[in-house]
Amino acid sequence: MSGTSLAAPDLDPVDEVPGFRRVPRTGVIYVMSRAQALGYGTDGSDWINLGQGSPELGPLPGAPARPEALQLAVDELAYGPVDGLPDLRAAVADFYNRFYRRGFGSQYSAENVCIAPGGRAAMARVAAALGPSNLGHFIPDYTAYEELLGTFRGFIPIPILVDPGSRRRATEEELEGEILGRGLSAVLCSNPCNPTGQVVSGDRLRSWVEVGRRNACSLIFDEFYSHYVYSDGAGRSGDDPPMVSAARYVEDVDRDPVVLVDGLTKNWRLPGLRISWIVGPRPVIEQVTSAGSFLDGGANHPFQEAAIPLLEPGNVMAETRAIQARFAEKRCRLLDGLAALGVEVDQEPEGAFYVWGNLENLPENLCDGSKFFEAALGQRVITVPGVFFDVNPGQRRVNARYGSYTRFSFGPEWSRIEQGLARIRELIEGG
Repeated sequence: MSGTSLAAPDLDPVDEVPGFRRVPRTGVIYVMSRAQALGYGTDGSDWINLGQGSPELGPLPGAPARPEALQLAVDELAYGPVDGLPDLRAAVADFYNRFYRRGFGSQYSAENVCIAPGGRAAMARVAAALGPSNLGHFIPDYTAYEELLGTFRGFIPIPILVDPGSRRRATEEELEGEILGRGLSAVLCSNPCNPTGQVVSGDRLRSWVEVGRRNACSLIFDEFYSHYVYSDGAGRSGDDPPMVSAARYVEDVDRDPVVLVDGLTKNWRLPGLRISWIVGPRPVIEQVTSAGSFLDGGANHPFQEAAIPLLEPGNVMAETRAIQARFAEKRCRLLDGLAALGVEVDQEPEGAFYVWGNLENLPENLCDGSKFFEAALGQRVITVPGVFFDVNPGQRRVNARYGSYTRFSFGPEWSRIEQGLARIRELIEGG
């Protein structure tokens, strides 16, 4: 375990203002703020963002046309419902039934869906709706969970450290042991995992759902990268491209304690629309809708209208196939490029669009993720230090894990990634 502090330093310290607390920037926001302070986005320099949490946004071979215009009707200037437009909620339910629940007696309906204004807002609604409980969360995992889990005080966040030897995917026995031994009422995880790219799928995902069901423990799955999978292990139906979701293993949509969060951000490559959804038992949907009434008020009305046709099965299949073809190629090329630089990868990513790289074999001034980040900024390259993924709500631990790790993104176009690798090579060879 590294002695590196988990807390991100403030870029511009200010005097305290009465009544307000200092709110730290989450990992990715911090690194972008640090880059912006050095000119990123303002000085015209050619920066390479290998910390990018966004997929490339342009046309892909075989993908549907990208939305380019929005025609507003007068009634779309009004507020939308806090739980989302009924037609969009029904389209989301139909999407899950079509791709994951064909032949199942229990089907999702619009009443099992709540629309939210983006992924963080959806997760905030879920967190606000949780009652007094012990909430398990895996590490490493998504950086934004840290402040999210520390802000809402109704539950106690409890970390679950997964053995790298198990490919950072807990077995059925390990998950059940954590639930029973720590008295967990809920467990949160990203699947595929951000940052490692590991995927819980097939029989293991089925066993997770069974563990939650028999131990009365809610499983909250962040499935924003569920279409970025690079093997058939995630499962498919007929000619569908492989995708992963716990929805495939739910027996009763209103009784099984399984909550899914997803949206247009990654899987449709439309992060700017800020449209996400929460899918789960109707009592959960009622509570997250109530939370949305005071947290955010609801998603953008016209963008919800624009999202409905994007969920049509033909559109989904074409976009997913295009994503998997492009990103699988970039994944292989980035892995080869990092290996040539001496960056080790414990397990190759099975999903998402990140490589969890270990820098310990690089020169001494670059073998720490935070030092590497600062040095790479000098080459106008942005990365995300691994310590930010050691989710530590409330900073209850003083030491951070993953000091030698860095997350590299293959979200950008390959030409940009290639330039970033070349600059990192110059940094390493320059000592």
